[in-house]
Amino acid sequence: MAEALIIVDVQHDFCEGGALAVDGGARVAGEISEHLEDAHAQYDAVVTTQDWHIDPGSHFSETPDFRTSWPVHCVAGTHGAELHDDLDTDHVDQPFLKGLYSDGYSGFEGLVGDPEKVGTLEGEKGTKVGAADAVADDAEDLHAWLADREIDAVTVVGLATDHCVRATALDAVENGYQVRVIRELTAGVDETAVAETYEEFAEADIEIVRLDEL
Repeated sequence: MAEALIIVDVQHDFCEGGALAVDGGARVAGEISEHLEDAHAQYDAVVTTQDWHIDPGSHFSETPDFRTSWPVHCVAGTHGAELHDDLDTDHVDQPFLKGLYSDGYSGFEGLVGDPEKVGTLEGEKGTKVGAADAVADDAEDLHAWLADREIDAVTVVGLATDHCVRATALDAVENGYQVRVIRELTAGVDETAVAETYEEFAEADIEIVRLDEL
């Protein structure tokens, strides 16, 4: 069985000090790095997802309800949209960018991207690369990329348990993957919503594991 690790949205804006911080976000970033250092060889692929909002419509609101609308966060090309400094990306094979013009909760909405080239110069005239140009017009989505590599199982970690981790894990099941979530390598926004998310995972046959069980 070929397995991928999907690291969901471990970005500055979702960690302490960010625009939409999750308590424990920086801890999760560091502990994912430790897990990768010890266990990267057990995965056939490692990918990250990032909110990369350009114009997500009603997803941004000056009067957010924190359910379907949110304060401005992870604006494409800004520091807040970058992966957290405590997340070691040495073993990451590919970043995926999502939510350019939509909510973008699920990592499976993500497209192959190259966020690091934003702001650099390319072409004969030295045109500066814009945030939207981090994703090519013909970019593969996450499911297609995993399918190309014959991945049939995924482990999901990251932020936040009750939002983008939830959406990514449930979409993974819908796309036919065997799915597990590592409890300590996630952090949630609301305890009640996290408990409800774990119930959904159980109903969807998503395995919830602890690091000492791996």
